[in-house]
Amino acid sequence: MKQLVELERSSLGPQEAPVRLALSPDAGSPRDPQWQGPSGGFAINGKFASQRITGVQRVGYELAVAFQHLFPHGTDLPLLVPPNARTDVVFPNAKVIGRRLKGSLWEQFSLPFATGRRTLLSLCNMGPLFVRRQVVMVHDVAIYDLPQNYSWKYRLWYRVALSLLKRNVRHIVTVSEFSKKRIVERLGIDASRISVVLNGVDHFEKISPDTAILSRLNLQKDGYVLAVGNLSVGKNLPRILTAVERLNDSHDWKFVVVGGCDLRVFNSGAKVGFDLSKNIVPAGFVSDGELRALYENAACFLFPSLYEGFGLPPLEAMSCGCPVIVSREASLPEVCGDAALYCDAYSVDDIVDKVTQMMADPAARETWRQRGREHARGFRWERSARQLLGILERELAGEVAPPVHAQSAQSDQSAPSRV
Repeated sequence: MKQLVELERSSLGPQEAPVRLALSPDAGSPRDPQWQGPSGGFAINGKFASQRITGVQRVGYELAVAFQHLFPHGTDLPLLVPPNARTDVVFPNAKVIGRRLKGSLWEQFSLPFATGRRTLLSLCNMGPLFVRRQVVMVHDVAIYDLPQNYSWKYRLWYRVALSLLKRNVRHIVTVSEFSKKRIVERLGIDASRISVVLNGVDHFEKISPDTAILSRLNLQKDGYVLAVGNLSVGKNLPRILTAVERLNDSHDWKFVVVGGCDLRVFNSGAKVGFDLSKNIVPAGFVSDGELRALYENAACFLFPSLYEGFGLPPLEAMSCGCPVIVSREASLPEVCGDAALYCDAYSVDDIVDKVTQMMADPAARETWRQRGREHARGFRWERSARQLLGILERELAGEVAPPVHAQSAQSDQSAPSRV
């Protein structure tokens, strides 16, 4: 859902008077509703506002909005955004900072001066390297675990940056117990300095399906398998395509691949003049509305990923009533629980077998639809924001024992749904 918004262009500087944030009694906190945050209040790193809202940017946006909603209307809790912030997406309480710098330069040099005495919440893997009054969300350490995905310059930058952030920031937040364990191992950080805040998925409830994509791609309800494809080694696209080629020998199912890459480069038989199977439908980049329509009308969603810090796409599919096939790798069992059919990500034969099981049994698909919808209801952005607030209460107040609110948030982490 896209809307034009006039971003408020103003400057926030360190000279501003400190702002104390009081949690609204309406927010439903079991703790004292007049709990006060750190002396300067909070600000949110809005670098993601200039980027495509997908992946970690989606998490940053949804969590930032939900966190702001925990506080009374009019609370000074700005989302600090760069001058090239998008104007086709609503960014609540956005404050445009700086005039010339963009991207990482803006984040490292403009943002710190605008933060003042506030505690900065950086929700998309990175933040200003020398801002100590900061909590950073690190979604994964794929830069270490899947180095082949990245150029040597990108790897070097992130490794240097993470080595500084882990020393300087007040606390690190991540999105799954899997990612927490990988961060502990890869960055050598004590587990007590890392907390888990699960993602939500209810943003998909606000999106209207754009069914025009079905006629454009010549698709019928329950007549295709949906998959996500990109250049990441972790998405396991070569095995997906190999499985599709095998299934084409005995079935006429269509396989719709969403993403912006040339699928031919992933096929082992690719050569000059190579054509994809007629049953493979490259959808390219799609809007949120088009993606929802694809989820709602697919027979199943295939996601045999090798590496996920969290894995939002399977939950998005579940929330739309689409049966899900996922791998047992990384965070996926933790996130999907018993609401998905599991496959061996390294076995093309097993991927073929699980797709065949799902496509050949309409009754089974209906069972997985019901399980998925029920499971996805447990992942709400408001719940994620409350988990984050509980962590901030504990860490920034310097309390030895977690307060009641934080304990409640932590218990939510351990049982998001039927996991």
